[in-house]
Amino acid sequence: YKANRPPMPDDLRQQIEPLKQIISAMGLPLLIVPDVEADDVIGTLAAQAAASGQSTLISTGDKDLAQLVDAQTTLINTMTGERLERSGVKKKFGVAPEQIVDYLALVGDSVDNIPGVPKCGPKTAVKWLGEYRTLDGLMAHADEIKGKVGENLRNSLELLPISRDLATIRRDVELPEGAGSLHPQAADSARLRELYRQIDARRLLAALDAAEEVPVDPQPATAGDYQVVLEWEVFEVWLKRLAAADMFAFDTETTSLDYMQADIVGLSFAVAPGEAAYLPLAHDYPEAPAQLDRERVLAALRPLLEGERPRKVGQNLKYDMSVLAR
Repeated sequence: YKANRPPMPDDLRQQIEPLKQIISAMGLPLLIVPDVEADDVIGTLAAQAAASGQSTLISTGDKDLAQLVDAQTTLINTMTGERLERSGVKKKFGVAPEQIVDYLALVGDSVDNIPGVPKCGPKTAVKWLGEYRTLDGLMAHADEIKGKVGENLRNSLELLPISRDLATIRRDVELPEGAGSLHPQAADSARLRELYRQIDARRLLAALDAAEEVPVDPQPATAGDYQVVLEWEVFEVWLKRLAAADMFAFDTETTSLDYMQADIVGLSFAVAPGEAAYLPLAHDYPEAPAQLDRERVLAALRPLLEGERPRKVGQNLKYDMSVLAR
């Protein structure tokens, strides 16, 4: 299984113990199971959580974990902001989460030493599973597949069950602690400071200092009028208020941290403390309300956003400008 992977570099190996100490000092539960794949530990925890009625959010960029997605389990790639629910898995890979293992078995993975079927790429795997539904169904009809790829499939029949087994994430690993007992605790700031100094983590030290600073004169939360805008008439009122203001705050709600991939799902703006609105444009969830047309809304806002007046203020406006430019 690991035959094609080089050994861990020594400089990386030396970082493992300090990382464990930092995680513990942060108060985060740390589960280490010898001789077991981390993916299998995650799969087992997700299964335990689902059995007790809990929802699970798995932070990963690993395609293999898409097989764990179900009504209660979602993946998030925190590097890109991408979230994968059932529909997202289908859109990204072309197969449902319960077909991911068979998909991986067919495509193979040289890094994990999973042989797969030679010359079977993602498109072919999606086509086969769309027609035969499962790997077993495909194998039972292997004689129907024409051409060289069909010959490759028939030559791979003996190894395909092994490929499937290697691609399968276990959900029944014996764990020293279960999902129900893993809870974050308060961080040990003094210990964290000591550990950060040992590794000369200046940015982490600065963040720790900032988190511990108590403002001399903290401002109370502002009570006020906050609206969700769902009718065009209400939006027109806000357009007039924005146009009449000397300055307004503006922000986008999007699907990704990457502006080249992000879609706008909502906008917010404020004209004064306690006077703000949120305008959902593409929220998609059960019983989501009817929302205004995104293109029409953006066209109406464009003169205000592109003009020198009113002035605009926001957080990371360069990102918002890039998304709007797209």
